[in-house]
Amino acid sequence: MRVYEAIVKSLESVGVDAAFGGAGENAAGLMIALDESKRIRPIITRHEQAASFMACGYAMYTNNLGFCFATAGPGAFNLFSGLGVAMSDSYPVLAVSGYGDRKWKGRGSLNETSGINGTPDSLAMFAATTKKSMMLEHVSETCDAVEELVNVAFSGRPGPVHLTVPEDLTERGQDVDNYHDVRLRVPPVLPAADVVEAIAETLAEAIRNDDPIVALVGFGAIRSGAGAQVKRFIERFQIPLLTTLDGKGIVAESHPLAVGVFADSGHSSAWKAFREAKVVVAVGNSLNQHATFNFRDDLFDDKTLIQVNISEIEFGRAGHYEPQHALLSDARAGVAAITDALDRKVGAVAARKVDVQDYEARKIPQLFRKLHPAKLAQAVGRMLPPGGVVLADAGAHLAWFGYYLELEDGQNFRKAGSFGPMAGHTNGAMGLKLAQPERTVVVGCGDGCYSLSGFELMTAVEHDIPVIWIIFDDNQFKLIKLYQLSTYATSALVEFQNPDFAAYARACGADGYRVEDLDEFEEAFAAALASNRPSVIDARITRWAVPHYSPSPDGVISGVVEMVEERFRDD
Repeated sequence: MRVYEAIVKSLESVGVDAAFGGAGENAAGLMIALDESKRIRPIITRHEQAASFMACGYAMYTNNLGFCFATAGPGAFNLFSGLGVAMSDSYPVLAVSGYGDRKWKGRGSLNETSGINGTPDSLAMFAATTKKSMMLEHVSETCDAVEELVNVAFSGRPGPVHLTVPEDLTERGQDVDNYHDVRLRVPPVLPAADVVEAIAETLAEAIRNDDPIVALVGFGAIRSGAGAQVKRFIERFQIPLLTTLDGKGIVAESHPLAVGVFADSGHSSAWKAFREAKVVVAVGNSLNQHATFNFRDDLFDDKTLIQVNISEIEFGRAGHYEPQHALLSDARAGVAAITDALDRKVGAVAARKVDVQDYEARKIPQLFRKLHPAKLAQAVGRMLPPGGVVLADAGAHLAWFGYYLELEDGQNFRKAGSFGPMAGHTNGAMGLKLAQPERTVVVGCGDGCYSLSGFELMTAVEHDIPVIWIIFDDNQFKLIKLYQLSTYATSALVEFQNPDFAAYARACGADGYRVEDLDEFEEAFAAALASNRPSVIDARITRWAVPHYSPSPDGVISGVVEMVEERFRDD
């Protein structure tokens, strides 16, 4: 058995059934081994960056390993953006890349990345963008190396790992004669009983004193499948539920205790509930920039912070937001344990009436002829099938979806993570669809995002991957423009020309729709949902709509006042 055959068989042993990669000489043996596999579906992308994003999508809502690969040199370097996403967003991804023949090291051979004599150092770069990166030194180490890396990818906070395979190990006569399947040894991260008891006592005292408590839930809870546990927790103790943008849908947003999204582009009802809370139970979130109003220093002043997370580094990250109680645990196990312990300490809790998402404030004036992006987002929420997923790439469109898209149980929303590449979800959606073909997968992307990598539509057509792309088309980098205007009082280099994206889609063999008002959009979206084909909806949105936003949890007006005060201080 040759080295790449052993790697493919190892992947099969852990349930991988899709592989995403780019063609190249150093990956040639892997391509042949994948083509011969009876279990793994190989997807050769137009660009290796797309392959790395697809591997992230494949791992997004599953316990499956995402797998991507590339040839040596520039092909391998094209994987870095996806590995950055996997690192920041906690996706278990294995990347395999080629490497030059080691006997030519330092001579400047084609695609050499040894770091010697003026060549780039790929080993250092992969080490900096993964949980662990290894070079295969001998074919006899193949199965042990894959096993170690897969276990690292899944351990604790999931993340990316990488294996380099030198070209000389793919030559004839280099045989793996000690093959074994991958043995997963990933212990669950379970809560410590004494910490759970201390948290339960703190919460019980707050309930006895009628001190307001809120739950602030993020993507970690969704990834762990903690929806039922979170719902039981908030219902048993009548605790208002706030979510991050990526926590949307952990409990149906129509639930009477669902207060809304807590973020700078979130709901004022959520800001109000947070502001009034004395105790915050943060579950499965990193308290990152947009969920903390740019790491606001006073955010948790006069509040008790209880944090449940699978990763110890999230507790008081970089000395910020130190929790009074830190529970190292998978979200599902941690919330269940806290609920059970608290249940023994308190009796019945009276039903609590909370201010749910601010529907009246969300009325959308139609002042312009073109489609309003808020109305588009509302329509997607109304029409999204059960279990559907909406992915938003980096840009203003993610704020429209975060605010106006309403999700029910089993539906999900995912924005671009803290690494934040444009087009990550434009391509990652295909990996998600292959991992969970029963789910409807919709991408909301800006025209800038789609222009970066929309050519991968051909990959979707070739492999019959029925994703729906909704392009927010206004011929500009909207979010960058808004930032320029707020910071510099002017804008520059943010406008561009677009093709007819619908005509492009049809030329590629996909379905394409061009829409300019809400009725046309709903008709096109219904057709795309029914077709089960790759579909592109070119939505000509108005340029003049601005997403709901506040730099302060005290509300939009307070945020504006703070911005003005800061500007005067700077001057």
